[in-house]
Amino acid sequence: LTAQQADIVHSGKTEEERKAADEALGFLTPIAKAFLTEIGYEAANLGMQVFGGHGFISEWGMEQNVRDARIGMIYEGTTGIQALDLLGRKVLMTQGESLKGFTKQVHVFCKENADNEQLKEFIEPLAAMNKEWGELTTKVGMSAMKNREEVGAASVDYLMYSGYAVFAYLWARMAKVALDKMVEGTTEEMFYNAKVQTARFYFKRMLPRAKGHAESMLAGAD
Repeated sequence: LTAQQADIVHSGKTEEERKAADEALGFLTPIAKAFLTEIGYEAANLGMQVFGGHGFISEWGMEQNVRDARIGMIYEGTTGIQALDLLGRKVLMTQGESLKGFTKQVHVFCKENADNEQLKEFIEPLAAMNKEWGELTTKVGMSAMKNREEVGAASVDYLMYSGYAVFAYLWARMAKVALDKMVEGTTEEMFYNAKVQTARFYFKRMLPRAKGHAESMLAGAD
């Protein structure tokens, strides 16, 4: 998604299109850097865990994967720095305009597919989360007007919530493509069915984590 925006910034047909893509790229970059490295480190740890005690010895190579994944969380700005960039600079300093640009895309997607029964299990939670995302941003912004320390206190949870929201949108899009392909008829039904099953896993098992981040970001700086 970020690479698509970068391509539009470089090759967009109009100045308006290039500007919108540049704003989207700026908004998505800290999420891509921090959320993906946090989740990547978790995945590497789980990869080592499945080996049991053997996972920690160098012969398997998994412990090296864990060390390498850990570097990503600090290599191009720590998660905390990226979180401050997202919430402080990209969202609050633009009065939420950068966020609105993205949530508008999600809203349009949800509206276009609202009557698709096959996508209902994805569209309904995505639409609700997209709405909540804006509401949470407003609440954090109002608190920050009284105490600027609220930005730092909420920032990492805000970034993680944003990451789960962005990936919910992407998995919903992938599920739509996969379901459409299977309706049309395809020789790769196992591949597309796996996409739908993975999307379902994400919405059922991963996305609920965002609720905890939503509660934590509103807990305050005290």
